[in-house]
Amino acid sequence: MKNRIILFGGTFDPIHLGHIRAAEAAQQYLDAERVIFIPARRSPCKLEPPSASEEDRLRMVQLAIEGHEGFEVSDCEFHRPAPSYTVETVQEFRERLGSEADLFWLLGADAVKDLPRWYQIDRLMELCRMAVMYRAGYPKPDFSLCKPYFTAEQIRSLEENVVPVPLVDISSSEIRRRLACGQDVSDRVPAPVAEYIRRRRLYGCGC
Repeated sequence: MKNRIILFGGTFDPIHLGHIRAAEAAQQYLDAERVIFIPARRSPCKLEPPSASEEDRLRMVQLAIEGHEGFEVSDCEFHRPAPSYTVETVQEFRERLGSEADLFWLLGADAVKDLPRWYQIDRLMELCRMAVMYRAGYPKPDFSLCKPYFTAEQIRSLEENVVPVPLVDISSSEIRRRLACGQDVSDRVPAPVAEYIRRRRLYGCGC
């Protein structure tokens, strides 16, 4: 069997326990050897740039994944002009790892409706398989909106790689809001990340 590798992109501003638990669930469900976290320089889907610097976001991911077997981080998107297009990132990994790698791009179910508008989506789906996460207790993603835009084979691939993940009600925006208000976030981010935020006084944290 080919080496299964999950590519997990995001701004990770900051990375939180929801990201980690989702990655753990996906790794187990897809029987993947590696999960590579890829902080985006700037997402084309977001109007505002990340609050924390590239250096800080990279370091927070490094701290968050310490001790997790098979978890890695890549700064590849920081070396290209913004915004970060997924197809360019996956192409880079495909060239680096070769055809023997079975690549998955991990994304949330809320992104499914926008997939037809992703940059070079057909090329992206040739380079890797899209692994769509959905939270426990919620319905599986509905791919019917994609049918006018994708082939039957593409739809079948999407349906075959739906990944259930734990229900964790945490968002990076809420963490930033709490920090700006001087509130505790130790139950939302890994302890080393919370300490790094405090020490670096990120997100308006004045503690």
